[in-house]
Amino acid sequence: MNTAELHRKIFLALLLGVSLAFLAILWPFYGAVFWGAILALLFMPLHRRLLQRMPSRPNLAALSTLALCLLIVILPVALITASLVREAAVLVNRLRSGELNFGLYLQHVIDVLPPWVAEGLDRLGLGNVAAVRAQLASAATQISQFIAGQALTVGQNTAHFVVSLGIMLYLLFFLLRDGQALSMRIRQALPLDEAHKRDLLAKFATVIRATVKGNVVVALTQGALGGLIFWVLGIQGPVLWATLMAFLSLLPAVGAGLIWGPVAIYFLATGAFFKALILIAFGVFVIGLVDNLLRPILVGKDTKLPDYLVLISTLGGMSLFGINGFVIGPLIAALFVASWDLFAARASHTDRADGKD
Repeated sequence: MNTAELHRKIFLALLLGVSLAFLAILWPFYGAVFWGAILALLFMPLHRRLLQRMPSRPNLAALSTLALCLLIVILPVALITASLVREAAVLVNRLRSGELNFGLYLQHVIDVLPPWVAEGLDRLGLGNVAAVRAQLASAATQISQFIAGQALTVGQNTAHFVVSLGIMLYLLFFLLRDGQALSMRIRQALPLDEAHKRDLLAKFATVIRATVKGNVVVALTQGALGGLIFWVLGIQGPVLWATLMAFLSLLPAVGAGLIWGPVAIYFLATGAFFKALILIAFGVFVIGLVDNLLRPILVGKDTKLPDYLVLISTLGGMSLFGINGFVIGPLIAALFVASWDLFAARASHTDRADGKD
């Protein structure tokens, strides 16, 4: 091994080591860094338009974009979170007082079931109402304790949340102001052909925008529609249920039905047939169509990923990275497909070149 090759390997080892150390330093605030970069990418077109109006004032353009981001994204999220905390506190109190009794609701459902269904539940071990009610009561207690514990944790981690929010906004400002220069430096550092760099970076930006905007639009739409129908039907805590439906709608195909479905079954069991029919019709033909129509248009069309791959990558990403996984999962899947497409194209080009020789 010559000296130049040795120096090159030492330099690459050093580069890898300091890069891993830097990632370890960022990891406690990876969520803040991640969403700062995501918001910068989403709001970059708006920033460029503002920069065209004030070309000599990049700081003011970045601050203006940051203010609009606060107004459009962060302030509404804060207001919804405050309402959610209030309704969650009410839910905990109702669970603890016994006013909200899932075991009693189950009893109502079982009482109106046909005999053959009741026999099937017996064979599955679900026919013992007393045992199931005890399990549901225990689960309700655990849920209330979990919610209370999470509220305490949030209170204890307020300082960490404030620091993370500050980091995200601070980083967002500089990414907006210097994002183009930073993108060029990353592009120059990638050890790939220029065409491959262009394709991969374009794919990266497209997937981020499509995944975030598409999933967020679908989630907000389904959550808002679900909360609206719950409010119309007089179901308590519409904001809480709307938030749960919005969160679950990040899972393609199933989503909000996990919330409104059991409520519709309870309405049927208790004789509230009119409410049940309204909820089922609204859930299937309004909330369900939002997922079936909007998600392929907003997510699958731009990412050029099949629906099954979007579903699997979303579930896998959320299992590994939590809520951030609904972006990270499809992003990794899209880059995986794009990288193998580039590899296959390159291999095909090499084979044709060898054939000519």
